[in-house]
Amino acid sequence: MKRANNAQEREHDEVGASRASPFERFAKVSVRLTGNPLALGIAVGVILIWLLTGPLFGFSDTWQLVINTTTTIVTFLMVFLIQNAQNRDNEAIQLKLDELIRSTEAAHNALLDVEEISESELDRIKMNFGQLARVAREHVRKGRSDQGCPELKPRLKSASHPESPKNSPVHAGSKQKGKD
Repeated sequence: MKRANNAQEREHDEVGASRASPFERFAKVSVRLTGNPLALGIAVGVILIWLLTGPLFGFSDTWQLVINTTTTIVTFLMVFLIQNAQNRDNEAIQLKLDELIRSTEAAHNALLDVEEISESELDRIKMNFGQLARVAREHVRKGRSDQGCPELKPRLKSASHPESPKNSPVHAGSKQKGKD
């Protein structure tokens, strides 16, 4: 069974890798290699060799320039590789969260792709969830259960969004979804 899973994973990786651009393939391999303990050991080794060669070169400006230039170039390139890896990981996490929301009956589909909505809508959603958290903490303080799927009291329509539909992201965190 373990071999079948590994074969399926390799097949999935190969299919995904064949669709990836050369940069994406390079970035994935580079991030994996540079995140390896061996890569750290090589970097420390290069620095030790550089330090040991100092007396041979009289600790000259050129000797110092070599390490400064090398580290600057490597750092500059690694910024882009790390950012690419973080972007890819964030997208994958968001897609996984979106799938959990989509497949959970009691979840609010308005939260799908929530990372793409405006800051003001995110703030309103955060306020709704903050209200749920305050109520739950109060229940715990009184010795009651904080579990379940409580409903938020409908809030008055704001002046800036008087026509907000009840199933919009503004109402996420409340049980308004699907109710007319």
